[in-house]
Amino acid sequence: LRYNFAASWEIRMAYWLVKSEPDVFSWDDLVKAGKKGTPWTGVRAHPAKLNLSKMAKGDKAFFYHTGDERQIVGIVEIGKTAYPDPTAEKDSPWVVVDTIAVEPLKTPVTLAQIKADAKLKEMVLVKLGRLSVQPVTDAEWKHICKLGGVKG
Repeated sequence: LRYNFAASWEIRMAYWLVKSEPDVFSWDDLVKAGKKGTPWTGVRAHPAKLNLSKMAKGDKAFFYHTGDERQIVGIVEIGKTAYPDPTAEKDSPWVVVDTIAVEPLKTPVTLAQIKADAKLKEMVLVKLGRLSVQPVTDAEWKHICKLGGVKG
């Protein structure tokens, strides 16, 4: 939970979206990792790294399958904040967070649906589609959870 300076003493959770090629690391792979979760490795873009660094334990993220699927398939929780990426060279700037599968969406939400939805037209996924780790607003989170048939 984070303090929101814009609102008087409001505490809120941050929301995110993380992307993965399903043939490299899929939702099913994360589910198989169980309650211990797994590090979100391999991020090699500075804007995405900065977003990983902003994540707090307990934040939630949509799990998005890229490639041919292009859809949000599940919800993850951040289990551990940023630490050095074990798959990167020593002393590199790259970081990971630990992710834990929370629940699948009952109905995956496709990129085509998101792009066609007026309530989601400003979403980072629409504006900066290649960014692999991105923030999601509270309103976007609630709307996508509704579309996906989950409470989130």
